[in-house]
Amino acid sequence: MFRKILIANRGEIACRVITAARDMGIRTVAVYSDADRDARHAALADEARRIGPPEARASYLNGEAILAAARASGAEAIHPGYGFLSENEGFAAACARAGVVFIGPSAEAIAAMGDKSAAKRLMGEAGLPLVPGYHGEEQDPVHLRKEARRLGYPVLIKASAGGGGKGMRIVADDASFAAALESAMREAKSAFGDERVLLERHLARPRHIEVQVFGDAHGNVVHLFERDCSVQRRHQKILEEAPAPGLAPGRRKAMGEAAVAAARAIRYVGAGTVEFIAARDGAFYFMEMNTRLQVEHPVTEMITGLDLVKWQLSVAAGEPIPLQQKDIQMKGHAIEARIYAENPAKGFLPSTGTLRHLRLPTDPVRVDTGVRQGDVITPYYDPMIAKVIVWGEDRAVALGRMRAALAECEIVGVSTNVAFLARTVASEAFAAAEPDTELIETNRAELLPAETGAGDEALAAAALAELLAEQAQASAAARSSGDPHSPWSIIDGWRLNLGSHHEFVFAEEGRRHRAVAHFTPGGLRLSVDGREQEISGGEEAGALRVTFGDASFRVRAVRDGPHWHLFRDGTHRVLELLSAQLAEAPDERIGSLAAPMPGKVLQVLVAPGARVAKGAPLVILEAMKMEHTIAAPRDGTVAAIHFKAGEQVSEGAELLRLEAA
Repeated sequence: MFRKILIANRGEIACRVITAARDMGIRTVAVYSDADRDARHAALADEARRIGPPEARASYLNGEAILAAARASGAEAIHPGYGFLSENEGFAAACARAGVVFIGPSAEAIAAMGDKSAAKRLMGEAGLPLVPGYHGEEQDPVHLRKEARRLGYPVLIKASAGGGGKGMRIVADDASFAAALESAMREAKSAFGDERVLLERHLARPRHIEVQVFGDAHGNVVHLFERDCSVQRRHQKILEEAPAPGLAPGRRKAMGEAAVAAARAIRYVGAGTVEFIAARDGAFYFMEMNTRLQVEHPVTEMITGLDLVKWQLSVAAGEPIPLQQKDIQMKGHAIEARIYAENPAKGFLPSTGTLRHLRLPTDPVRVDTGVRQGDVITPYYDPMIAKVIVWGEDRAVALGRMRAALAECEIVGVSTNVAFLARTVASEAFAAAEPDTELIETNRAELLPAETGAGDEALAAAALAELLAEQAQASAAARSSGDPHSPWSIIDGWRLNLGSHHEFVFAEEGRRHRAVAHFTPGGLRLSVDGREQEISGGEEAGALRVTFGDASFRVRAVRDGPHWHLFRDGTHRVLELLSAQLAEAPDERIGSLAAPMPGKVLQVLVAPGARVAKGAPLVILEAMKMEHTIAAPRDGTVAAIHFKAGEQVSEGAELLRLEAA
């Protein structure tokens, strides 16, 4: 077994590998960029080494720097995690030349599956079923358009050299093909350094089912059952479960055998995943093989009781797979939810910022995370915050535990998808155990409802939280002044010749709400937007107990500057307490369009003076290797353009200005 390994990754997977290696008595070396100097994985390892500046290309994708760190630290092997260099055949070959074990498959196996078009041709020869498509080398747009017409719309454009939803577009008709192809190629070039694409017939509402496989250097190959990864946004997974619900035993057996055949065809060693697209009629087709550990591997671990990272380490050290196929059993059901720093209401745009408050579930819920409270979600890397994984004796039990686990999540400092995940797992569509890749779009109205406003109870909770905070602050000031009975420590809103009251103005999503607390002989009363009721409450077991009129409830209230974050039963509302000046200021009509996140301007699609309609594309912004189109929020005329293609912009930067049409 290895004495010391280096983890060429960051975040939760780096922490996961460090923990598994430590359990096996293996010392670990972490690598970090300047953006990750104080990251959790760097602190968790036995030692840590800098590999470059924040940009991934100059750090986590810098194979030479990582190998130099391995040599300097005396590491015998490198675990690539997932993403970055985990499926880079050049890096795997470089490790072999340097005499460092690459904890993964051979460079040849990576190459065989790394080119998605070539992989499909190879798997077709091995007898695996394929979705009708075009996997050829000719990449001329005219030829690709001709092939799309041959297949028949809708078609799916996919990057040949990568995955994760990058470089992928669904094209509904011929008129949309050219623009979609250009965008997919550009995104593929940015993400993978390779703009080549393949085409496939787009199957309506298919399932995405993948099979975990494992091979060793002794010729053994096994599968560890399947996972359903159908629930996706932007072609990227957010909910995964094992086993796949409703999968017939015959199909499970056939998929497992096909996955093992795929791994044997390339003499696969290590952990890998064979991914299938499954049609509604029961047919399934080979989609791709990921030659690495997957983000969703914990659900497989939960139903098998096995540690896949420990298997990786032992197999890479030359040991055989510890179990034969007949000895691998599954029990119960597991579900994983990926918590991202992103804004579902704004097209799932990634969000950056400091995690000012972070509260995640505890045992028996499993949480894999690479961050701590106070850490920063930067624009340089994937915005995942944590993975929440639950197990139950059956799917219904697991689903109930996932709903409870998501209700415990509290995150302040960035926008997150927690409330969206909570709505999804609570939906009838997901509970029906018939997931498909279009579940989110099909149920968009339910999963992404229009904003309804704070409501009286949320405003009452925010007002009570503010009153209690001010009372605590005033009492502390009085104690430090030497006169704890000072009248200045009283915050009952007393006014000369006026009733005793305290007024607040809160803002949410541009709407203002006025709350007035009246201190009466009979107790505290609160008027919210003119509606008055009795209110009382206080701290209780780390939460705020509120009684407002006939309603009684508990809420966690977390203050972040002028904002109150209210967490209640899986929901999260943010109310800003306005200063006296802002409370009386008139509403402003904003005529600018700001960058929703840091990134690079790829294209400016309009010129000054152009008249545009609401929804018209104006600017294409690239951030986190994904393209985001900025559209006109209303009809208007382009008055000014502040950036040109190729320029970097910061979050909130005004990209252009619109004037009323």
